[in-house]
Amino acid sequence: MTRKLEKVSRRGFMGTVAGAGVGAMVAPSLTAGTGAGDTINVGFIGMGGRGSHLLDETLKLADKKVKPVAVCDVYQVRLKAAQEKAKLPDGAAYADFRKLLAQPDLDAVVIATPDHWHAPMALEAIKAGKDIYLEKPFTHTYKEAQEVKDAAEKDKRVVQIGVNSCSESLWRDAYKLIEAGKIGKVLLTTAHHSRNSKGGEWNYDIDKAADPNKNLDWTGFLGAAPKTSWSPERFFRWRKYWDYSGGIASDLFFHQLTHLMVALDGDSPEFPRRVSALGGIYQFWDREVPDTFSVQIDYPSNHTVILMASMANDFGIPEAIRGHEGTIVFDGDKLALHYQKSVVGEREAVTVENQRKGGALEHLENFYACMRDRKKPACDVELAYKIQVAVDMMVMSFREGKTAYWNRRKEEIGF
Repeated sequence: MTRKLEKVSRRGFMGTVAGAGVGAMVAPSLTAGTGAGDTINVGFIGMGGRGSHLLDETLKLADKKVKPVAVCDVYQVRLKAAQEKAKLPDGAAYADFRKLLAQPDLDAVVIATPDHWHAPMALEAIKAGKDIYLEKPFTHTYKEAQEVKDAAEKDKRVVQIGVNSCSESLWRDAYKLIEAGKIGKVLLTTAHHSRNSKGGEWNYDIDKAADPNKNLDWTGFLGAAPKTSWSPERFFRWRKYWDYSGGIASDLFFHQLTHLMVALDGDSPEFPRRVSALGGIYQFWDREVPDTFSVQIDYPSNHTVILMASMANDFGIPEAIRGHEGTIVFDGDKLALHYQKSVVGEREAVTVENQRKGGALEHLENFYACMRDRKKPACDVELAYKIQVAVDMMVMSFREGKTAYWNRRKEEIGF
């Protein structure tokens, strides 16, 4: 017999699962803590689509004493637009991020640049004594992530990685259910992040006004990446190239795997044991990274995660955590716990609504609040480092055509 789902409000959640010993969920703070008095002055590095959005959201927080005071971009058109939006003087608009970091009134930076710049900029910001909101992925490689993590912990900097879903309530509610033993031994987790379009994912508009001889620092964009002649394709569509990105793995799976690991293990998940990645360029041949990609991640606790994505078809697979006694299925802004009748008998299914939706605004609020109370943000460096290891293992496995293994003693990826 099919059991009717019982819809449970957040208020009624404790009572519904009280038999499992599930207590009230303590979520990351989203409001400024005690002692919040001074205005937080923020600089923005990278004023493309994502950086502009984060600036827009921060401008909404003036009543919480958060203020943009500087912007930076290697492309003068974007820089000027950001400067005008934030109503800043010419002296607060920079082409070189190092000059921005030297601005004396700066408290924090928001970094939304191509992936290969994340670590160099974050390390310089830490040296300058700034807290950091760093867009996902954490870094371009896991070795860089180690370095940023160690530096941030040593200097006690607040670093928030931009996985917005970590500021949702849903994933931590799932963690409480799993910790309470509601699904038994965790066995298999699946998820997808698929999209489709006629033109191909990451084929953003190319601004024909961009000219490295007039208004764009091409060398500043390349940084430590391999030198190459001016390429509008690489500048505006950098996520398609290995030199600057991990493609699906770093842009989409970093996000997906992070909130799933919060659901599974809280803020301190396992390192992977081994990762195998398959796929290829099957539809859009204008890129280096695959447009179709699947990975299998095995963890030491005898648990497997399978992630799949296509950039040429948006039909996916369920986002679900399967245990011997039950399954948690995520569907939009709710989760449903379905019991395995053959093992535990007839039990009413349970649904839990997401009471705090994790958009960029909520995630930024969490970051600024943690700057005030010096608490751990919703997606901190320890969590992000372990996800970056898994993401790098995906990329390396795919590119080498081999299964990648994690050496837990040396903290190194090998084959």
